[in-house]
Amino acid sequence: MERKDGRKNNELRPVKIIRNYIKYAEGSALIEMGNTKVICTASIEDKIPSFLEEEGEERGWLTAEYAMLPRATQTRNRRSSSGRSSEIQRLIGRTLRSAVDLKAIGKRTITLDCDVIQADGGTRTAAITGAFIALCDSIKYLITTKDAGKGALRSYIAAVSVGLKDGEELLDLNYEEDSKVDVDFNLAMTSFGEIVEIQTTAEGRPLSEEQLQSLLTMGKRGISLLIEKQKEILGSDIDNISLFGKR
Repeated sequence: MERKDGRKNNELRPVKIIRNYIKYAEGSALIEMGNTKVICTASIEDKIPSFLEEEGEERGWLTAEYAMLPRATQTRNRRSSSGRSSEIQRLIGRTLRSAVDLKAIGKRTITLDCDVIQADGGTRTAAITGAFIALCDSIKYLITTKDAGKGALRSYIAAVSVGLKDGEELLDLNYEEDSKVDVDFNLAMTSFGEIVEIQTTAEGRPLSEEQLQSLLTMGKRGISLLIEKQKEILGSDIDNISLFGKR
């Protein structure tokens, strides 16, 4: 299948991540995947949700919020929360919680805000990949300023979209592709090849078990490339401060 942007079926869009993009946040990043652009920030508060306090839990919490600017899309959307936004922010929060030892950060809350400033498909997966960079820098902040958070991360995490159109698998869908595929498949995985989240919908036609495995294989390859990019952006200073602990 010929893709309009000239990519091969198994090729990611150009990926760019700018670390420390926002001055005041404990961690931040701008991620660009093709024409999709998401600003991700991590904020730390020295408090935990009431349900953890009531349970007497000696651990922190990680949560996420997701929003899209009104003109992130071709036509203006109203500036309001929606069911879609709520579903995506829950996805981002639970995905990144799977990578964190919450006891290691102490009784604190890390909030990851993911704001889409330009949307061309794959906003939720780009948000997960970019928010991980912001999360790393927020934990680095805890280690270097609060003497907390050492070994808080268990693995890298990234996410990517895959689609099935007329029997062909496509990696990292833009909006036009996403709106036309028979099967929409979003995947989040760790750097150990473990699956964190699969979201798949067969809108055009059902998919077989063999096709599901093929989409999973393509997504896994894309995620490995994204994790290589994360490691490149974070550099050696992350390894030098004991950010990653035991699994």
